[in-house]
Amino acid sequence: VQLQASGGGLVQPGGSLRLSCTAFGITSDYWLIGWFRRAPGKEREGVACITGYDDTTYYADALLGRFTISRDTFKKTVYLQMNSLRPDDTAVYYCAFRSWRGYGLIWREDEYNYWGRGTQVTVSS
Repeated sequence: VQLQASGGGLVQPGGSLRLSCTAFGITSDYWLIGWFRRAPGKEREGVACITGYDDTTYYADALLGRFTISRDTFKKTVYLQMNSLRPDDTAVYYCAFRSWRGYGLIWREDEYNYWGRGTQVTVSS
């Protein structure tokens, strides 16, 4: 599996961005694709993820309401729509893939087998 993340950039506080993660080589519907981020000086954290077999979504509690994850099955792409961005959303955002059958620890990073290159999101005026 290969993942290509894109869509980062510079945005003013209160603005929006949509990140994309296109997946290549997935052969089953039993997967989870998640977005993680690493802010300067902080550990990487989970943001949102979505299942491949029923589009169930999961969000980090602190981001619920501002971020929305979705997917386009035909394009094999997972999106992260980020609204009302704040300076503390500044981070490198990564998408990652893991097999998933509905149980386990959603945000356990070592369970994600494949990672895309990060895309930088900078929120600043």
